[in-house]
Amino acid sequence: MPTLMTKRLLLRQWQQADLEPFIEMSADPEVMAYIGDGTPRSAKEAISSFDRIRQNWNEKQAGLFAIELLDNQQFIGFCGLSEPAFLPEVLPSVELGWRLSRDMWGNGLASEASRAVADWAFDTLDQQRLVSVIHVNNLASRKLAEGLGMVRERRTIVPKNSIWVDVYELEREAWVVSDEV
Repeated sequence: MPTLMTKRLLLRQWQQADLEPFIEMSADPEVMAYIGDGTPRSAKEAISSFDRIRQNWNEKQAGLFAIELLDNQQFIGFCGLSEPAFLPEVLPSVELGWRLSRDMWGNGLASEASRAVADWAFDTLDQQRLVSVIHVNNLASRKLAEGLGMVRERRTIVPKNSIWVDVYELEREAWVVSDEV
């Protein structure tokens, strides 16, 4: 599995030590407010997600990176690529997604991680297009997507839970490599 490094972050393989902070992050109502139906996850649900994330790397050689702060090796969330199977109308697509623990919000860390992942997706994996599926009320994620150069492609409803989302897209030819990575 590859690792990516930015000025402040290490995007790396998941470790067993990440499980407890991942469970805590998944149980936080503010962190989960715009994920799925907005319900925080139980420990059992978080463990299942944790196992799925790790298994996806084994099967697809791509996925969601664990994010660690370089200065103290603290796990703070994840960022990476996935298949947005919950929204069949955009398939086949590769989704760029991110989630940070609440105490890390507002520091530009999700943007920094997302830029590194987009560079990797376009340069190493030769992706032609990335999407981000964002709850219409998630202003912070919409701002992050737009800051990456993503443009809103459509507004639609997720079939499983009838939640309105915006689908942002970024074409390879529109991507500009950032000096921040």
